[in-house]
Amino acid sequence: LTKVTEELLRRRAEHNECEIFSLEEVSLHQQDLERIEHIDRWCRELKILYLQNNLIPRIENVGRLKKLEYLNLALNNIEVIENLEGCESLQKLDLTVNFVGRLSSVESLRLNTELTELFLVGNPCTEFEGYRQYVVASLPQLKWLDGSEISRSERIRASQGLEEVRRRVREQEEEYLRRRAREKEEAAGEEKGSEGRKPGSDWYTDTNTAPLEEENKENQEVEENQEVKEDTVASSDLEDERREREFWNTPCSFSPESRLEAHRHLEEKKRAKEKEKEKKPKAPRTLITADGRVMNANEPRLDFSLTEDEENNTIVLDLAVYRHMDTSLIDVDVQPTYARVSVKGKIFQMVLPAEVKPDSSTAQRSQTTGHLVLTMPRAEGEIKVTKTVQRPPRVRRTSSSEDSKRRNTVPERLEVDPSKRTTIDLANIVPHRSTKEGPLETSRVAPPSTAGHSSFSEGFVDDPDVPPLI
Repeated sequence: LTKVTEELLRRRAEHNECEIFSLEEVSLHQQDLERIEHIDRWCRELKILYLQNNLIPRIENVGRLKKLEYLNLALNNIEVIENLEGCESLQKLDLTVNFVGRLSSVESLRLNTELTELFLVGNPCTEFEGYRQYVVASLPQLKWLDGSEISRSERIRASQGLEEVRRRVREQEEEYLRRRAREKEEAAGEEKGSEGRKPGSDWYTDTNTAPLEEENKENQEVEENQEVKEDTVASSDLEDERREREFWNTPCSFSPESRLEAHRHLEEKKRAKEKEKEKKPKAPRTLITADGRVMNANEPRLDFSLTEDEENNTIVLDLAVYRHMDTSLIDVDVQPTYARVSVKGKIFQMVLPAEVKPDSSTAQRSQTTGHLVLTMPRAEGEIKVTKTVQRPPRVRRTSSSEDSKRRNTVPERLEVDPSKRTTIDLANIVPHRSTKEGPLETSRVAPPSTAGHSSFSEGFVDDPDVPPLI
């Protein structure tokens, strides 16, 4: 069971930078505590203390907490309200679902003048006749009881018949204490019986068996031993299941002893499971098989990308390592056919599509994203280097002054032999108008030369008013 230690308090004081001397609020719920200790000496400035859902049997070692305003002790094994007189600033006390049967112990809270709220729901004393009237009359400073506000008229009625209510409460309290004494005796007897019972005492062996023949004795013993082992394992599992059902289905009184017994039962089951895990360690992952085949593995469950850079003749592995993880927790191992990365002890292994050079490989870590980039050059050839091709210089042709003038004024055209023309020259149909001529004056185009065609032009008279024939 857990004890209140300095380490525990510092661990629960993270909100106060792990300082306990100036701690004003601390939560120690569900820690399986059996005793309140050291808190009143180490945490004098406490104002709020949570101790619910533990196994605390009595209130103690809180009298020095002068600034304590709220104390939560719900779901514990407390039977008597005591040792709270020194908590001068106590305003709220929660004792929900405990075992407070001595209702008269409520009168010890009279000295806590600042107490305004009290919770006793789920305690045996709440079943007493006159319970609320007795508490309201005994604690005049209370304003709320079990979540209900105490009115002025209710307080007056409670104080009027206090003596009669007190007498009835005393009688019921004595009856409860006698019943509790019997429960304690029964619980003590059950504990002695369970201690005296040895494990395996429910099993018996039949010794009245006939003697076996000497010839088949050895073979039969081997077979019987195997069968007994198998039957023992199967029967032990069934027996455990039977005991588990019997434990939870057996009715019992709700008492501190039964609550402790249930807690110990759960702790035993937890320890048994831990022992089974220790006996059966997890088999290591097979990274390379017996025949030398490399397996892919991604134990840390990281995103990755594997690309081939043909330009640089390399293979690039981009592994999305956790951004804020320290680089010292990463170990990289590059082999010719695979790459292995250990991230906090978990293995990431990837088979490469081609053989690489481990000595020339590089590993880089991004400072922004945290990704790990492995650049691995291929082993099948040298890295290709792109060469720039030098072009020969252009040679400019020298031209005459006339050619240069002509190029500047007239666009360059192809020259065609006029004798080879088969279509009408449409370039000269529309007369060109000069800027010096008037709007009615037109420039006539000279007819094409007929040299070399004498037989065709004999007897032909050119009429300027007639358009040329095709």
